[in-house]
Amino acid sequence: MSAALAPASTAETVARSVPGRGSSSGKKRMRGLMREANEALILDAAERVFAGAGFGGATMAAIAEAAALPKANLHYYFGNKRTLYRRVLARILSDWLIPVHGIVLEADPRAALETYIRDKMRMAFARPLASKVFANELLHGAPEIGDMLATTLNPLVREKAAVIDQWIAQGRMHAVDSTHLFFTIWAATQTYADFAVQVQAVLGAPEMDAAQQQRATRHVLDMVLRGSGLR
Repeated sequence: MSAALAPASTAETVARSVPGRGSSSGKKRMRGLMREANEALILDAAERVFAGAGFGGATMAAIAEAAALPKANLHYYFGNKRTLYRRVLARILSDWLIPVHGIVLEADPRAALETYIRDKMRMAFARPLASKVFANELLHGAPEIGDMLATTLNPLVREKAAVIDQWIAQGRMHAVDSTHLFFTIWAATQTYADFAVQVQAVLGAPEMDAAQQQRATRHVLDMVLRGSGLR
C-alpha cells in the first residue's frame, strides 16, 4: 500500500514509530501499521455514518469524507459498502463481548457482574453510535449479522449462563434465569445509548454529565445485584 493513500499526518506518525524503517523488514512493518491505522480511521468514520444514515442511506463517499481519506482507500481495504458494514458490526460485537469474559466460575459473582455492568455502561456512554448501529441492524431482522449472532453470541452467552447457573447451584447468588439476566443487563445499559434523546429529555439535560452517568450506573448495579441476591 502506497503511503500516498494515507493522510500525511498518519503516514508520518507511523513512519516515526518504526525502528529501522529504511530496512526491508522496517518497511514491511511500516506498511502493516499504516494499514491498521487507516482501517481504524475508516471503521470509526463508518460507525458514525452508519449510525446517522443507516446502511441504506450511507455511501462510501460520505464515509471517505468522514475519515478524511480518499474513497479509493475504502475500496482497497474493504472492497464494498456491505463488507465494510459487516466489519463495523463485527467490531462492535467483539468489543461488547470482551467484558463478559470476566464471568468465570472461580470469580466472585458480585465482583464479576459488577465489573461487567460497569464496562457495559462505560461503553454505552463512550460509544453510543456503535450501540445505535447495532440496534438498527437488529430492528431490521439482523440481515447482515444473523450468522454472527448464531455462531458467536449464542455459544458465548450459553457458556456464561452456565457459569451463573453453577453459582446459583453453589448458593453463591439467588436463583435467576441466567440467560434472561443477560437480556436485562443489555437492555438496562444500552438504553442510555439507543434512547439517549429520551433519557436527556426526561432529565432535562442536553447530555449526561459524569455525575449523571455515575447515578445511572449505581442504579443499574443496585437493581441487578439486589435482584440476584448480591448486595
